[in-house]
Amino acid sequence: MNIAVLGTGSVGQALAVKLHELGHQVYMGTRNVRNSLQKTGKDTWGNKLIGDWIRDHPNIKLVTFQEAVKESGDLLVFAMNGHAAFESLDAVGKDLLHDKILIDISNPLDFSQGFPPSLFVSNTDSLGEQIQKAYPALKVVKTLNTMSNPVMVNPGIVEGDHTVFVSGNDQEAKSRVSEWLISLGWKENHILDLGDITTARGTEMILPLWLRIYHNLKSPYFNFHINVSTKAG
Repeated sequence: MNIAVLGTGSVGQALAVKLHELGHQVYMGTRNVRNSLQKTGKDTWGNKLIGDWIRDHPNIKLVTFQEAVKESGDLLVFAMNGHAAFESLDAVGKDLLHDKILIDISNPLDFSQGFPPSLFVSNTDSLGEQIQKAYPALKVVKTLNTMSNPVMVNPGIVEGDHTVFVSGNDQEAKSRVSEWLISLGWKENHILDLGDITTARGTEMILPLWLRIYHNLKSPYFNFHINVSTKAG
């Protein structure tokens, strides 16, 4: 399958590598290919910037956002900073996005006041909802946004049972995304469908907690597990 991964940072890179390993042709979308190729060295977390990284992964195609979506099937992965959502999707256009499934991994993180970041939308709205409202013919499914990218693509790196959440209005799209998650290594009984896209408010608001746990543990290799009692009631 041809899959578009929109975003060239560490999250997009991790997913692109995993999807390629699974036999998919990956088209990685960026604003400007020429500018991206000039980004070399490492980011503040020690990850290779896209110019160096893409040279190490010649089987992954670096193209514009629009070209990535044109070349893909019906599954798109949005793996960028939440601030870039509308600029990036507008660059693709509503016609190309029509009836596609957008796996939305983004979070509305606001770093304008430093670290830790706040959320630029919360409580009564979510970034997932805003994307769905702006692109009503797009099937937005929010998932994987409550963990680090190593855990996203290799859930076994965290010992024991742990949970990945799914939110979205279209049940068939959520079923497709659940199958996709299983292909990444997630167990079916660890996928928790929270309901429609409004439930993305809850998962996006997990991020302030996640960041503080990360700061405390000094490690990204953890996740949340929902354990339901069979004795209650």
